[in-house]
Amino acid sequence: MHTRTLALVGATGGAGTTRTAVELAALGARDGRDVAVVDAAFTTQGLSEYVTGRIGTDLTTLITDETGASLSAATYPIVAGGGRAGNVGNAGDPGGRDGDAPDLPGRADALPARAPFERAARAKTAEAARKLERRIDEAATGYDAVIVDAAPVGSNEAVAGVTAADRTAAVYPATTHGRDALQRLRGRVADVGGGVDRSIAVARGVGADGTVGGDAEGDADVRLPPTDPAVASAPTAATRDGEYARAVAAAFEDAFDATVDIEFEEPGLVDRLTP
Repeated sequence: MHTRTLALVGATGGAGTTRTAVELAALGARDGRDVAVVDAAFTTQGLSEYVTGRIGTDLTTLITDETGASLSAATYPIVAGGGRAGNVGNAGDPGGRDGDAPDLPGRADALPARAPFERAARAKTAEAARKLERRIDEAATGYDAVIVDAAPVGSNEAVAGVTAADRTAAVYPATTHGRDALQRLRGRVADVGGGVDRSIAVARGVGADGTVGGDAEGDADVRLPPTDPAVASAPTAATRDGEYARAVAAAFEDAFDATVDIEFEEPGLVDRLTP
């Protein structure tokens, strides 16, 4: 695997960037890798929803008030069912785990932002963004792969994620609106000296014309089919063998120049005939 850090940037709000980051991490862990997801969307703080139990120290704390603290202080395991599964401590406290986490060969961890407005505002400064870059680099020394979950490039933390990562992948809805937003995102990333290396189109149900996700993924490198969008259903790719998990595996291979060694069960006849 040549690429170690990947910035996933949403072309629009609600594109499915955080969910995709979590699924990629779970797929990597299923394949025996240690994968971290770093939150770089301090306004929405959506990654925290995929962490089970109470979040004490969060990522914003590490780049504001406790800059000398270890990365593990703000690291929490991603488990099946996200924040709905039960109570789990941070990665440095494995005794806090309950029986809901899938037994994977590797590890999927989150470094979420879960901060009050005042600290979140301080974490969005240019100085804090430079510290975030260093934290991303630090994570890359302890994990096989690091995924940065970034909002559309328009904040210091998102810019830090793009500039610190080895590669940037855009996540956009597989609709005409999403395809147009992807083009605008390419321009914004170019403005900060980066480039969009890969693209992932996320299908969302059935469009008005009867096609899945509007069928407008364009020239996406990978297309993710529809799946249950609820946080409680994630991460699907940790244990399942359906079309969505296979697509996540293809996205992981494409994003990280990796080979995924997972033997998915072949779908049966009924599965192939069911739309």
